[in-house]
Amino acid sequence: MSARFRRIGVVGAGAWGTALANAAARAGREVVLWGRDRGAMEAMARNRHNETHLPGVELAASVAPQASLHAMADCDAVLLVVPAQASREVASALAPHLKGGTPVITCAKGIERGTSLFMTQVLAEACPRAVAGILSGPSFAADVAAGLPTAVTLAAEDFDLAEALCAALGSPSFRLYHSDDVRGVEIGGAAKNVLAIAAGIVGGRELGASAAAALIARGFAELSRFGRAFGARPETLTGLSGLGDLILTCSTPQSRNYALGLSLGRTNEFPPNGKLAEGALTASVLVAMAERAGIDMPIARAVEAVLSGREDIEQAIGSLLARPQKAET
Repeated sequence: MSARFRRIGVVGAGAWGTALANAAARAGREVVLWGRDRGAMEAMARNRHNETHLPGVELAASVAPQASLHAMADCDAVLLVVPAQASREVASALAPHLKGGTPVITCAKGIERGTSLFMTQVLAEACPRAVAGILSGPSFAADVAAGLPTAVTLAAEDFDLAEALCAALGSPSFRLYHSDDVRGVEIGGAAKNVLAIAAGIVGGRELGASAAAALIARGFAELSRFGRAFGARPETLTGLSGLGDLILTCSTPQSRNYALGLSLGRTNEFPPNGKLAEGALTASVLVAMAERAGIDMPIARAVEAVLSGREDIEQAIGSLLARPQKAET
């Protein structure tokens, strides 16, 4: 076992946090899993299951549930696995407990509302003594928890650090690719969630497989334009955290963002389960950033118009179909 990353902290005991805790344990790490609900964490420690967020999955023996962030003090690296819009609050609470220079890897896919900051930028402000990175890619918690083959990207500005973390967290069923294109990885994760809502609407309206394929292709063109404008590398955008995640999230109701769009397309109502869809919170800031930078993102703009109530779904679809014909770019 690598002595450098012997002990991994996971902050956030939802489905994805629990799955990543098990993945790290599968890679031979000792894992501390934190959740803010003390009663839930004590129950998890006793029965070794997270029945609320990931039912049917047993916690690995080396995962220790904790309700105090102080448990992160002796961790060699921390995965921050909380929603994008909660990242600043939780990271700020985490910061006093960390040793200087501890890698903190955000696993959220979004852009902070109000500041238009990407997730590693939020970490840099909230945890200034930490070394920020991001983990993202085509992955569902249930698949990772079950040990099904999954590949994602972990990026940090320090390429050697990213490589070392991938080696520490990877296993035969959970493959990590390392990168130093932090911005590219976080843009892919944020933008694809918004586009997945549009894909769900196409499915809910039963517009057909041809329309779904066109939506993914033109959505990727939007993601790429946004990424290039903000410094992402092309190979990152066409990789796991960009195109790979877009394809997965636009293809199945297992994606919360697709499920949200599916419900809107079928019933004009939000799904009844109330599960968080990050794209619904990212849409407005993504579109505002694109407009300020002069980036054409008609699909993302249509999603934002529907979510804000400025347009109904028929108006949004009509606006997209009525756009002037142009060369493919």
